[in-house]
Amino acid sequence: MIQMLDDVADGDPVTRSDLDAVIWSSLISMPANPFYLANFQALQAGLALLVMKWKASDDAERTGQADARSFIWRAGYYDLVLLVVLLTKGHATAMKDAVKVMHLYGEQLDAYLKEFP
Repeated sequence: MIQMLDDVADGDPVTRSDLDAVIWSSLISMPANPFYLANFQALQAGLALLVMKWKASDDAERTGQADARSFIWRAGYYDLVLLVVLLTKGHATAMKDAVKVMHLYGEQLDAYLKEFP
């Protein structure tokens, strides 16, 4: 969902099937998901932070201020992944696996900075 919404914001092409899937996922599937319902307050807060960090990153990129900080902001999705590990596996596992989760972010800083002249 997040990537497609970012594509829309950037004016990148989005297929109708992808749009239909995101509409269904965001309005029907996610709000009805038992895990989401049971952890709504924590997940909603995590999603709010993710959106604000994405917006800050996008604003920096659009105004020629992209740098190492905006690179970090756009990785907010992995904050949410780590929150899910905490909610499902507990504090000890989340602390032990935090670096593994954060290493899931595959984009490299130098590649990111090359996107912005």
